[in-house]
This record gives sequence, structure tokens and C-alpha cells, in this order.
Amino acid sequence: MTSFFASHTGEMASLFTALCWMITSLAFESAGKKVGSLSVNIIRLAMAFLFLGVLSWIRKGMFIPLDATMSNWWWLSVSGLIGFVLGDILLFQAFIDVGARISMLIMSLAPPLAAIFGYFILGEKLTALHFAGMAITIVGIAMVILNKPAKKSIFKMNYPLKGLLLAFGGALGQALGLVISKLGMNGYDPFLSTQIRVIAAIIGFTVMVMIAGHWKNLFKALVNRSAMIRISTGAFFGPFLGVSFSLLAIQYTTTGVASTIMSIVPILIIAPSVFIFKERISFKEIMGAIVAVGGVVLLFF
Repeated sequence: MTSFFASHTGEMASLFTALCWMITSLAFESAGKKVGSLSVNIIRLAMAFLFLGVLSWIRKGMFIPLDATMSNWWWLSVSGLIGFVLGDILLFQAFIDVGARISMLIMSLAPPLAAIFGYFILGEKLTALHFAGMAITIVGIAMVILNKPAKKSIFKMNYPLKGLLLAFGGALGQALGLVISKLGMNGYDPFLSTQIRVIAAIIGFTVMVMIAGHWKNLFKALVNRSAMIRISTGAFFGPFLGVSFSLLAIQYTTTGVASTIMSIVPILIIAPSVFIFKERISFKEIMGAIVAVGGVVLLFF
């Protein structure tokens, strides 16, 4: 058993990441509806920075990554701006517009996108089976978000187009951010790498808050007890544990395989969506989620 875990470190880290992202997506959906996605983002990153700083102090005797190279700082900062700032602000708004379940289903596109970015940026290989998996994933997503109306147009959307596009932007940001993270780590510690990404993202979101003039909304969020409980939970399981383990995963396996396993969130999130948020889910939506995840499984081969 020990040898199995040792030989599948990347895969097990990816699975744990998926569990973390299921928890964090539900927590942030609820918090975002209470205080807005921008406030949720900057607060959860500040919390994650503290969590990571304490862990770094315990493990390495330093609160921030002082031993990282300039190359680590540059590429991981770029990754943080793309993944955390651009990708997550779109994803968190999608949580509000179409809910965590549908948003995370659209995020199933992240593995094929990561595989494509990995091919061009890192030189990782893509096969015909990989392309087949991408196509199947898209079909599964289409089963959920599209519906055939009685008359006129060929298809109609089951969910708002704006929310679906926001979720796709989130998938794009996560995929590119993950690939650039692998480029930036270059063997560096995944938890310290996450902290560098978080620092860059905090700066990015602070600039956004200043431009948007959302300081008042941010202060309101800080005194909203129920929202802060949800943000704290999401921060612990998201940018602290989830993102750190996702970077650990891509150190031991390819970005395509790692993000494939992480993409089982749409399946994991069905039960909580039904029992916690009382969502009504059709058989076609369940089958679509299964097909979408089945497609990304082909990226294993």
C-alpha cells in the first residue's frame, strides 16, 4: 500500500485537490451571494497568505519564500495573476450567476485546456486519444447547458450565457495558471510556490478594489459573520490546501493528468448541491456530468 501511494503521489495529490475544491466552491458560492465575489477573493487570499506563512515558519523558519529565485518569483507571480486574479474573479462571479455545480462542470474544460497549453509551453505530448477526450468532455458539458426548444431556434440555453462564459474564463485562467506554475516552480516547494502566487494575487486584487472603489463593500464583508465563516472555510480548503496540493500534483505528473483527476469535482458536487442548496437536477444533467468527466479520464492514456 505504501509503495502504491509513493508511486502515485501526483494522482493522490490531485484527488485530494478535487475534494478541497468541492468544499471551497460550495463555501465561496454561498459567501459570494452575501458579500460579492471581489470581497470574497481578496479576503480569502489574505487568509491563505497567513495560513501559508505560519506553515512556512513551522517548516522552513521563514514567513515568506526568501529562498526562491528571481525566476521562481517572476513566473509564479505571473501564474498567480492569471490563475487567482483573472481566472478566479471570473469563476467566482460565475458561482453567483449560475451556481457552483454548473460552474465547476464548465471547469471540466480546464484539463484539455491545460493539455493544450502544456503542449505549447512545456512541450508535453498530446495524442489522438487526448483529443477524443476533449471532444467527449465538450459533449458532456453541452448535454447540461443546452436544451432543444419546441420551436424556432435549434438550441436554447438552460443557464445564462453570461454565467457560462464567466465559468469558461475561469477554466481558461486555471489551466494557463497551472501550466505557468509548473514552469515557475522548477522543483521549488509547492506550498512556498503557492504563497508567491497568493502574494501576487493580493496585489492584483488590491489594485482592482482601489480602481473599483469597493473598500466600503470590503469592510461590510469583514463584519458579516456568516460570510466570514464561509470565506474562512473556503480559504483553508482552497488557496491554502487545494492550490498547494495541485502544485504538488504537477510536480509528480503531467499537468494534463493532474487536472484530469481534479476535474471530478462536478461529480462530487452533485450530492451537496441537492441536499444543501436543494437544487433540482435532471437525469440528463447527471449523465452530462458523467460524460464530461469520462472524457477527461481519457487524458490519462
